[in-house]
Amino acid sequence: MFINGIGTAVPERRYTKAQCWDAFLASDWFTRLGPRAHALARGVLLRDNGIASRHLALESLAEGFSIDPDTLQSRYLRHAPALAESAAVSAIEQSGLRVGQIDAVVVSSCTGYLCPGLSGYVIERLGLRKDVQAFDLVGQGCAAALPNLRLASALLDSGQCRHVLSVCVEVCSAAMYLDEDPGVLISACLFGDGAGAMVLSRCPQEHVRRVEWLHAASLIEPEHREQLMFEQRAGLLRNILSREVPALAAVHAEQVLNQALDQARAARGEIRAWIMHPGGRDVLQALQLQLHLQADELRYSTSVLRDYGNLSSASVYFVMQEALQQDAPSGKWWLSSFGAGFSCHGALLEVG
Repeated sequence: MFINGIGTAVPERRYTKAQCWDAFLASDWFTRLGPRAHALARGVLLRDNGIASRHLALESLAEGFSIDPDTLQSRYLRHAPALAESAAVSAIEQSGLRVGQIDAVVVSSCTGYLCPGLSGYVIERLGLRKDVQAFDLVGQGCAAALPNLRLASALLDSGQCRHVLSVCVEVCSAAMYLDEDPGVLISACLFGDGAGAMVLSRCPQEHVRRVEWLHAASLIEPEHREQLMFEQRAGLLRNILSREVPALAAVHAEQVLNQALDQARAARGEIRAWIMHPGGRDVLQALQLQLHLQADELRYSTSVLRDYGNLSSASVYFVMQEALQQDAPSGKWWLSSFGAGFSCHGALLEVG
C-alpha cells in the first residue's frame, strides 16, 4: 500500500489559551464550578502546556459553554461533514486522481454519531461513485487513524480496490462537558477540531513522494479501558482521562514498535522520522523517555500540538503532513496512534 495523497482541514476560527481563559471567566460555568476547578483551568490555560492555540467550530467561545445534547449534535452535524470533505478534497487533489477512481471510503470519528453515517455525507459531497464501498468506524477514540488505514490496506490487498480514501474527523467542541473532575477539565482545555484524509493505493504515483506501508502492529489492553474513554451522562459524552494515560501510552507504544520492528527485521536505529500522536505535552514527554528519543525527534508532533492541540483521531494526519512538508529524511518512518481502550497501533513506513 502507498500513501499517494494527504490533506487536512480545521475550522476557520482559531483561539488562544488566553482567550479560552477569558471566555471561561465570563461564562456561567465559572460560578458553577469551585475554586479547585478554577485553579486547574488557570494552570492549564495560562501556563506552558505545549499548546498555543486550537481551531474550534465556534462562532465565539461563548458558544462553547452552551452544553446540551441538541446543541452539540447540531454542531457535529454541521461541521463534521464539511471538515471531512475539505480534507478529502485536498488529499485527492494531491494524489492526482479523479474522484471517480476512488473505490472505497473509510471514515472514523468518535465525537458525534450519525445514522446513516458520515461516509454517506462524504460520498455525496465529493461526488464519489454510487457503488463505492463505504465503512464507518466508531468507538476507537484518538487511536482510530491506524485501524482506519489497516482496513484500507486489507481492501487493497484483497484486490477489491485500487484506491481507498481514508478520513478521520473530530469535532471535539461537539463533545464538550464540564464538571469538577480534573480529567474532564483538562480535556476541555486540550482538544481541538479538525479532519485528516489520505488516499491509499496499490501503486505509487510518480509525482508525489513515495511513501510505502510496510508492517503494522496493534495492542489492545481492555483492563485499562476505564483509564481513557468516553462515558454517557445525561445524553452527553464525558471524557475520562486519568493521570496514568501518559505512562500507559508510552509503554504500549514501545511494545507495538518492537512488535513491528521484529516483523520487519528492522532496528530502531533505522527510523528517520517519528510520526506520533500528540496526545499532550505529558504524553510526548513520556514517549521521549520511554523510547530514548531526543526532543527534536518528536518535533513534528510537538509542532502540531502547539498549533492545533490534540485533534483526537485526526492528529497523526497533521503530523504526517508536517513531516512531509518539512522534508523529513528518507528511510523508515514510524507512524503510531493510541487512545481509548486502552489501544495502541503503529505502522512502519518506507519513505523515498
